Amino acid sequence: MIDLHLHSSCSDGVLTPSLLVAEASKAGLSSISISDHDTIAGVEEAIQAGQRLGVEVIPGVELSVSYRGFNDVHLLGYWIDIHAPELTEQLDKFAMHRSNRNGEIVLLVNKLLQDEGKEPLTLEEVTSLADGVMGRPHIARALIKRSYAKTMEDAFTRYLIPSDVPKAYWAMEDALLTVKQVGGVSVLAHPTSITKDQILLAELISGLKESGLDGLEVFNTLATEEEIMFLQKLAYRFSLLPTGGSDFHGISPDDRIGKGRGGTKFSDALLPPLRGLAEQRNKIKE
Repeated sequence: MIDLHLHSSCSDGVLTPSLLVAEASKAGLSSISISDHDTIAGVEEAIQAGQRLGVEVIPGVELSVSYRGFNDVHLLGYWIDIHAPELTEQLDKFAMHRSNRNGEIVLLVNKLLQDEGKEPLTLEEVTSLADGVMGRPHIARALIKRSYAKTMEDAFTRYLIPSDVPKAYWAMEDALLTVKQVGGVSVLAHPTSITKDQILLAELISGLKESGLDGLEVFNTLATEEEIMFLQKLAYRFSLLPTGGSDFHGISPDDRIGKGRGGTKFSDALLPPLRGLAEQRNKIKE
């Protein structure tokens, strides 16, 4: 079994890359992908842990993308060259913007805390909870640690949503081109999170196919059984490779490595077509 969508503490997951691989090994998985949000910081550590534990770790990333008026669309890139400057330079730019954004969010959260007569958070205590890319979940965890919020949902509802600052996004065409340039395979993550309108979603995916999209995350935890069947039909209709992943963060008790909605496992039969395309791309790159 496999899981092609896992998040480590290098973005907004709870487990370090090494611990994540160890848990995947315990779950009996043969192949996984660490696909952290807009960072590849945990990939090398995960690969080394995988070599020790007999788990294949596919280099991955989950890019925050904008497309046709939809912001925060997520594009997965697999078998990417994590040392390619076309990728690393762009990720560094986004990391700088994200750092500034997070500082602004902490300031806004602290204004709310001040209004409540509470001591403000410090950037140091928030960054101490992140191994790589600091994000809003780390601010939420700092609020919980201070007992200012009871749960992640509580922290977001009372402090983080009212204190939001706009994110920076890749343009979809640029993101697709970059993934291909660095030898990767591009997959649209949890497609129904973009829109539940199936006619509109089919139209969007048709356009993405024309722009170079390689696959759809058909088997994902955000889709219902009916939506998964719909995504399977779309993958077939547009000749897109189907993938599957848990989107594991380790925050919710429902998060389970290697399992989707209802305990569904992700078949390793999904892997060969993806691997074949990646190998073809990398031969051309050489």
